Amino acid sequence: MESDMDVKQLNENLAVTGQVRPEDIEAVKAAGFRSLVCNRPDGEEADQPEWSEVAAAAEDAGLETRFIPIASADDIAASKDEFATALEEMPGPVLAFCRTGNRSGMVYQASQG
Repeated sequence: MESDMDVKQLNENLAVTGQVRPEDIEAVKAAGFRSLVCNRPDGEEADQPEWSEVAAAAEDAGLETRFIPIASADDIAASKDEFATALEEMPGPVLAFCRTGNRSGMVYQASQG
């Protein structure tokens, strides 16, 4: 990818990364991703773009989007089924993101159990 995102491939259909910004969307699309899942709640950090801004850029680029915010370990358990459903329904490959990619990876692992 042309941006500074650190993308980790979890399987053939899913990769995770840290914060995606609207200006990263062209690189996301160029890397072949067809869908984007945000696991980061709005307002965690002052310089973080709102999900609505990222989603608008992604949708303008033809990507499907979902917002499944995870703020805590409790949210991982509560969101695992929604995340699994998103992966089943969305065209792949899918890129999921949060602040560092860790929560996205954790909710994916939980969704597999």
